[in-house]
Amino acid sequence: MFFHRSELQYESKPDAPNAVFAKKVQELIGGQFGEMSVAMQYLFQGWSTRGNEKYRDLLMDTGTQELGHIELLATMVARLLEGAPVYEQEKAAADPIIGAIMGGMNPQHAIVHGLGASPKDSNGVPWNAGYIVASGNLLADFRANVNAESQGRLQVARLYSMTDDRGVKDLFSFLIARDTMHQNQWLAAIKDLEAKEGPIVPSTIPPEWEATQYSHILYTNTETSTASQLPWVSQPAPDGHSITVEPPTPLAGRPVLKPGPPEAHDTLPAEDAK
Repeated sequence: MFFHRSELQYESKPDAPNAVFAKKVQELIGGQFGEMSVAMQYLFQGWSTRGNEKYRDLLMDTGTQELGHIELLATMVARLLEGAPVYEQEKAAADPIIGAIMGGMNPQHAIVHGLGASPKDSNGVPWNAGYIVASGNLLADFRANVNAESQGRLQVARLYSMTDDRGVKDLFSFLIARDTMHQNQWLAAIKDLEAKEGPIVPSTIPPEWEATQYSHILYTNTETSTASQLPWVSQPAPDGHSITVEPPTPLAGRPVLKPGPPEAHDTLPAEDAK
């Protein structure tokens, strides 16, 4: 069950309206790495977690917090639009400077959403469930969670630099702090699971399934690439095996495909290919 309280998790009030910045904030709501993505990612990971109740609870707790972050940002968008001259664009266009500024807003905020936020990114692209990762393997999922929180924190930091509004910066400061906590918790969870399962996902593959002679080779052309000079190349891999460096030579011959059937109407093969 979910419960909603009318109080916000944190203050979300800009100093002044700004329709153009409201459009930018939409990225933090419905973008690939926005709050909708992490909320749905954590909740679906939690709903499918079996036999790891503490991590299930952590996922559900964090996903629920992210729902609150959506509410914070949706409130911020609504307040950035509140009092902005979004219905006066034609008049504003008489002043070329104001017209250019207002031209950068999202017209759907006024036309479709009645001065409210929407489940879309800063370009108006609807949020997509394909953004989320929920594989049923906690180690794989927690690594995806670190990436999601890293990208989200990066985007909030970039938007923080794009505004002088103290109210907006205050909310962003809170979100940056929460992203720090969430990165820390997923990194700690990864460390815990790696100690039990090893660093390679999944750890349950039978040894005979893997062509292990290729498992620890770094293929690189040392004449054109400096990848072999990375310090970890000369050290044991995270799974304890040694890494070797080899040139990327072909392991098979050139493929020759048979002509397609007449029904495919492919180009007839050259004489030398028959």
